[in-house]
Amino acid sequence: MAVTHFLSLMPDSLHLTVRERSQAGEARRLALSWAADNGCSPDQQAKVALVISELANNLALHTTDGGHLLLRMLDDGGPDAVEILSLDQGPGSANFGACMRDGYSTAGTAGTGLGAVQRASEYFETFSQLGTGTVILSQLCPNKPMGIRRHQFGLTNVPIKGEVVCGDAGGYLDLGGGRFRFIVADGLGHGPCAADASQAALKVFKEHPKADLPTLMQNIHGALRATRGAAVALVEVDSSAGTVSYLGVGNIASSLVRHDGSASHLVSSNGTVGVVLPRLQPFSYTWSAETLLVMTSDGVKNHWRLDKYAGLMNRHPSLIAGVLFRDHSRKTDDTTAAVFRICT
Repeated sequence: MAVTHFLSLMPDSLHLTVRERSQAGEARRLALSWAADNGCSPDQQAKVALVISELANNLALHTTDGGHLLLRMLDDGGPDAVEILSLDQGPGSANFGACMRDGYSTAGTAGTGLGAVQRASEYFETFSQLGTGTVILSQLCPNKPMGIRRHQFGLTNVPIKGEVVCGDAGGYLDLGGGRFRFIVADGLGHGPCAADASQAALKVFKEHPKADLPTLMQNIHGALRATRGAAVALVEVDSSAGTVSYLGVGNIASSLVRHDGSASHLVSSNGTVGVVLPRLQPFSYTWSAETLLVMTSDGVKNHWRLDKYAGLMNRHPSLIAGVLFRDHSRKTDDTTAAVFRICT
């Protein structure tokens, strides 16, 4: 059986589904080709191949139904920077640390273990819970280690099954001085035409970092007139001032999640950017230490609570975004989850 794979439009991300051991070799081949296409050095390609081989075998051998491998290029990680997420739904482990030791094996393999993945990674983190499964994060950033920084951003961006492009887009900018800006855009429908709209929104977002949010939304609206339109949410966090500014049009769900799991849901207006733009009214909120910003397209169900996963709130945002995709995807649309935190 061939490994299922989806390439995004850019193509700066790759989604692989692995369910049996025979698929591990093809997953490695696809990941290696993807890394080469994205300009990764031979050394980085080798690291990507090693990590994918180990994670694919782990999914095939140690999970109930296999799982997902999500790869993306990291804009802020320096040249060659790659993030890899492994996601499965069980059984999970009460002794996940054993899997990290060389020589550990329960399936007749050489037992190199996930320790090889950890050694290859500039940043490595895991989250495992009995009954829900395991998420593994590997960041390969030889020029700029991503985990050693005051702020962290995670993003999952996965097309609906059967499409080769994702109609959603997401990203962030570090504006300096404790200020950060975020976007999630969901092109109407899915497929290439939806991707045209969301990618156009992301392009304008990156090109106008100094525009205020209403002006930025107007610029995005103008750029999307030639497309089918999109739902768009814009957020600016000023951690020094302790403020959040939010401007949303359409059905992007955005929340400020506190450490106890409670959340403030940010208010969007009805409309479609590029088609019908409502009166633009930014809303202001308070940013505090240990707050998480979570933004999701409508491919993610609304009724999730992070405090149901013991310890997840303290993990890297990429792990949180991975759990939202794994456990709360509607499976009837493209799925995007963006998560941001400032480490205290």
